[in-house]
Amino acid sequence: MSVSRAPDVSVIVIVYNDAARLPRAVDSVLRQTLDNLEILIVDDASTDDSFAVAERFAAEHPDKVRAIRLPHNSGGCSRPRNEGIDQARGTFVMFLDSDDTLDRHACKNMLVAAEETGSDLISGLCVRVHESRKGKQTPWYPELYAERAVLDSLDERPELLYDTLSTNKCYRRAFLDEHELRFPEGLHYEDLLFSARAYLAANRITLIPNTVYQWRVVEDAKVRSISNRRGELRNFADRLTIHRRIDEELHGEEHRALKLRKDIKFLQHDLVLYLWGLPFQTEEFRREFIPMAQEYLATLDPRAFRQAKHIPALAAYLVLRDDWPNLLTAIDMVLNRTKVCAPLHRRDGRVYWCAEHLDDELGRAVLDVTDLVTWSKPLNLVWLGNDLTHYSSTGGSLRLAGLIVNPLDRIAPTAKLSARLEFRSRRKKLAMTTVHVPVDSVRHTPEGLVWETTVDLTRTLHPVGVLDPVWDVRMDLTVDGVVTTSRIFATSLPEDARRIPIRPRLSKAVGDHVVPFITDKGHLSFTITHEGAIARKGRELVLRTADSPFGHKLVATARKQITRTGARKREAFRLARTALAKLPVRKGLVVFESHLGLRYSDNPRYIHEELRRSGARFEAVWVYAESRAGFPKDATLVKRGSWAHYKALAQAEFWIDNQGVLGDAVKNPGTTYIQTWHGSALKRMGFDMPSVKQSDAAAQARLQKGVDRFDYFVVRSEHDVDTLMAAYRLRAEPLRVGYPRNDALADKDAGTADVEALRAELGLVDDPRRIVLYAPTFRPRGEDEDFEMPFDLERWVAELGEEFVLLVRTHYLDEVELPPSLAADVRDASTTHDVTPLLRLADVLITDYSSLMFDYALLDRPMVFYTYDYDAYTRQSRGAYFELAEQAPGPLAGDQDALFAAMREVEGMRERYADRRRAFVKSYGEYDRGTAAKEIVARFFPTGGAQ
Repeated sequence: MSVSRAPDVSVIVIVYNDAARLPRAVDSVLRQTLDNLEILIVDDASTDDSFAVAERFAAEHPDKVRAIRLPHNSGGCSRPRNEGIDQARGTFVMFLDSDDTLDRHACKNMLVAAEETGSDLISGLCVRVHESRKGKQTPWYPELYAERAVLDSLDERPELLYDTLSTNKCYRRAFLDEHELRFPEGLHYEDLLFSARAYLAANRITLIPNTVYQWRVVEDAKVRSISNRRGELRNFADRLTIHRRIDEELHGEEHRALKLRKDIKFLQHDLVLYLWGLPFQTEEFRREFIPMAQEYLATLDPRAFRQAKHIPALAAYLVLRDDWPNLLTAIDMVLNRTKVCAPLHRRDGRVYWCAEHLDDELGRAVLDVTDLVTWSKPLNLVWLGNDLTHYSSTGGSLRLAGLIVNPLDRIAPTAKLSARLEFRSRRKKLAMTTVHVPVDSVRHTPEGLVWETTVDLTRTLHPVGVLDPVWDVRMDLTVDGVVTTSRIFATSLPEDARRIPIRPRLSKAVGDHVVPFITDKGHLSFTITHEGAIARKGRELVLRTADSPFGHKLVATARKQITRTGARKREAFRLARTALAKLPVRKGLVVFESHLGLRYSDNPRYIHEELRRSGARFEAVWVYAESRAGFPKDATLVKRGSWAHYKALAQAEFWIDNQGVLGDAVKNPGTTYIQTWHGSALKRMGFDMPSVKQSDAAAQARLQKGVDRFDYFVVRSEHDVDTLMAAYRLRAEPLRVGYPRNDALADKDAGTADVEALRAELGLVDDPRRIVLYAPTFRPRGEDEDFEMPFDLERWVAELGEEFVLLVRTHYLDEVELPPSLAADVRDASTTHDVTPLLRLADVLITDYSSLMFDYALLDRPMVFYTYDYDAYTRQSRGAYFELAEQAPGPLAGDQDALFAAMREVEGMRERYADRRRAFVKSYGEYDRGTAAKEIVARFFPTGGAQ
């Protein structure tokens, strides 16, 4: 008698009233590359055909699918999942919701990892698939899954507390039973508690760098999921109950650090989810919400308020103090993180969010925004809060008034003020229809800048109709000739806010009124609608058939409105680019680009300047991305992505670039592409990067197509050949000449005029202190995360300010906001186009993993490596080609204390690391002889070209 083999994996699919999407979910399991699995479809007493669909699958696949129906609806995910666990026969268990799908290899990848590591819990990458945005995918905490990791406890990776999904994980069934791990029934947010308990109980956790779960998101779903109903107090109460239970699991000294991390997560994630919508709730809702939140916030570790992200922590503190007026402005900044929406308060040389609560030590720490709020930026770069104080309409006339915040009286009472409203279609391709209307009055008051105006929308606003249904409102405020733009913030509109009649360009048949509404971020906008049966029928007719008179009118007018935009523009542009490549090459035409057009700098700059000195006949075109400032006046400047840019690329004899010419630019057969690159490699690059290895074939093909255009690749050592050229699978010929930007570093007799000019520009001519340059590399961050200084600048000034002046130069993809109060001792050098004079100016370099280490070593000066995230960056993130700790020509400092200690020993460091610096240059700069630019010009421009 044969005994059937137990399934390797049981996939529990839960469903409630989702008959339409259930087949897609189940099919994603049936198509798994792992064959020995079972599918348990657990129906939570649906009232639609969900269970009939489940039974059909069970009938069609009797050896693989079982259909289970609960007798009563449980109202959540816990009961059906627990039923599935109890009935599962597999060695491992996974969960799938009926509206989501599994990656085809999910079960096999999970099982292989489990068998190889013996882990109780295996977790893989989840991607959010935005179905209403053409399937756009966003990974869920991808940094956790950059590479495979095997953990013996949660303490090794506490940030896993942010990935609380139960569905991107695989659990050993015996492990669940041994620790009595089940989902809490009768509560929402069951995943948070289940995942926390599983993380803590697991004897081993494996993270795999594979996509396993596809979380399918429908932003405009008519019925919101339980977890997205954040306007329900029961929803918030359940989340607090779950967090309290997690706190019980983390009770005890051994979990103190994890408890702190969980508290920080609550402040900057869980609570924020509810604060987003709090301004738009009723007063009754807020009266119940605030005490509930206060009671739980009072139980958190006070250190969490100091260590969490500043603005969420500030908002949480104001909840704790039940300060609704100041909390409202804080929530506005949570929603709009670059806005200055509070008047601010100055005390003892520090700037605070408000004047209240400064008698409390925690309040002073959390409310101190001296180094955070952007109020001190140039006014044209500041986004000021602008609160709507009055809204009314009569007929086509709209009456508005508001109050613009004036932080720390930044705008003087004597300033000349004017303003205008801007009504702009949200459809960016119709930007030409934007309407500007002068504001009747704007005046200075002690509370801020008060404005009021009346607009006749019937005469002013003429949308196309159908194509531009939403219109946003902005205000341009002019202060002594300087313009700053703001959005108008409101938490609600009057109950009697009326429809306002308008005259669309496609006639009233497609919409005859606009209706005001408040966006998710609290801003005033309008949407086009129609009133009356005739208008509705006309609109339906236009949308239903393009052969009708209305349809023809729609198409004809739309073509006029989107001239040179949309699909027609893209197709025409594609054909034109291809045609441009058929044009003859213009001898001597050279297109230069550095760092995607952001700067006039790096190797392309030094080749350009050598061409000038050489007397070669050439025509220079420089590509700029944002501003023309800093680019050479004797060159033709073209904006990146413009028609002039593509045309120049098509006719150029040479492309000289340090990163990557536009991917869709067609290279002329007569064009020579000299890729100079922009630094030797410590971190893995190209096809060696985990993110590229994990990308799909199409993405890898695009990368390969782009680098296959290189004809020559500049290298400064054989290390570049073995790493960069190999990593990008280059067919280009290596130019073993060194970096042109390093000629001035390698040549001890190079002139210093540019260095002295930079010294004067930075105000350092009469400063006797030694100059320290801090130049970190780029680190991937979340969408809402900005670059932050990783060490305390005030401590730097206090301990080292008398001996050193600090220059901060961020990566070109980053920007930094330095405290104005420290301007005498800490200067921002990030906007300086060219880094070479900065390196020559600096007496000491502090860096981390930046390729500048290879260049600065040529100067034979001290270097300190501030590697506070060494393991995460070099091993868990991108990986490295060599062990920096073994070869670094300077000490590695793992924290602030070590960094400051190293700086106090900088003189001894000069001699102590001399041999390492020489060995470093020999290994990574063997071709940097001070003649790179001359050698390139001599080879490719021996007699020049046509002027």
